[in-house]
Amino acid sequence: MTKGLSRRDLLQRSAAAGAGVFLIGSTDMLVTAPSAAAAPRQAGYGPLVPDPAKRLALPEGFTYTVVTEAGVTTLDTGEPTPRNHDGTGAFARRGGGTVLVNNHEIADPFGTDLPVPHHEGLTYDPAAAGGCTVIEVDRGGNRISEHVGVAGTATNCAGGVTPWATWLTCEEVDAKAGQKGFQKDHGYVFEVDPYEREANRDPKPIIALGRFAHEACAVDPRRGDIYLTEDAGDPNGLLYRWEAPREFRMGKDSLHRLGPTSGGYTAMKASDGNGRHVPDLSLATQPGTTYAVEWVPVPDRDGREKPTRLQLGDGDVTRSHKLEGAWWHGDGVYIVASFAGEESPVVHDGQVWFYEPKKKTITLRLLLTKNPDPDVDGAFDGPDNISVSPYGGVIIAEDGKGVQHLVGATPSGQTFPVARNDFDSGKAQGSEFTGPVYSPDKKILFANIQTPGYMFAITGPWRRQT
Repeated sequence: MTKGLSRRDLLQRSAAAGAGVFLIGSTDMLVTAPSAAAAPRQAGYGPLVPDPAKRLALPEGFTYTVVTEAGVTTLDTGEPTPRNHDGTGAFARRGGGTVLVNNHEIADPFGTDLPVPHHEGLTYDPAAAGGCTVIEVDRGGNRISEHVGVAGTATNCAGGVTPWATWLTCEEVDAKAGQKGFQKDHGYVFEVDPYEREANRDPKPIIALGRFAHEACAVDPRRGDIYLTEDAGDPNGLLYRWEAPREFRMGKDSLHRLGPTSGGYTAMKASDGNGRHVPDLSLATQPGTTYAVEWVPVPDRDGREKPTRLQLGDGDVTRSHKLEGAWWHGDGVYIVASFAGEESPVVHDGQVWFYEPKKKTITLRLLLTKNPDPDVDGAFDGPDNISVSPYGGVIIAEDGKGVQHLVGATPSGQTFPVARNDFDSGKAQGSEFTGPVYSPDKKILFANIQTPGYMFAITGPWRRQT
């Protein structure tokens, strides 16, 4: 983590890029990227201790267990656990413990190694190999069972939990029937019930939430609006908002009752303090930068003739490369921009934004400038999945170059490692972390290493981070 640019550097760079960046009001910062020396107290849980088993390095006093392992653990029906663990939702288990819905980001057609098994009534497209599994664990994080939640979907990346205790799984692909070996259209959001298996039968896409390379989504628990991120380039992706119609009543089956064009469907357009359009979020190079937001209608949310991000011109919307994790908290939603390279106006190694609907503003809460040597442990880059920590701040899964971490960020502006991928061989070596989420009782942090696929339950002396 390095300190953000000075205000002078910010204005000089912004002017050179052709768009001014100005603060338009103060904000309570989640994280700001100050130096650790400026903090009154060192954040985190101390240095990471190398793992003799060469899986996870954790702080002293912390331990982990393996909940699922692709190809090793098995489903209740006997098939091996699918590969490519990704976004995860956690729900309170009746009688104690946790129910987890785990995405499997498999892009290959069915027939590939370790797919989500195709069970009758639970499969959307017989030609697709992705989907979700539902895992039950006890209070200690020990595995009880695992079964298929939805199958026959593709590239299930992240998603989001709903206020009515279901999981929205997002397909990070834009493919129509007949493309990439698929028999049905893909690029949708599907809903998975963690409790009722029968509720997941006959899976149908929620067409009202758009068709594009979805990454994650977050639901406004008051209004019912849903914010959706797009991981795309050439051109960079968009932040979308599905606007709940007046008659919408949140609850189970509420999304499945929607028509294909129910509710509004819009994309974000940001402006600086002088009212000038901000074409790309990478132009913000100082934490605290705040933009005014308006929402521009998307003509065809289903992208039948043209992908949604191409339906609006660069002057109509604000883009960002690799929009990733999303998580609702308090009065707004965290949005992650994983990194920006030469395809963006300004290069960076990660941003975390916070959008507040009441204020109609989006604020840069965390900036990771270029990591000078990703192969050396210490700096962080490439934030991806995100969730709010019950101990303050957020937990971020790193999907960068070189060494991979779970990263904590405190409300006072410090970052610290929670775990490190210590695999030194095989497919898991250098693989990204995904799906960090705490158990409802706050005692266990569940997280995955994506390839080939591990879910871990991490326990230890958690404490408040300030």
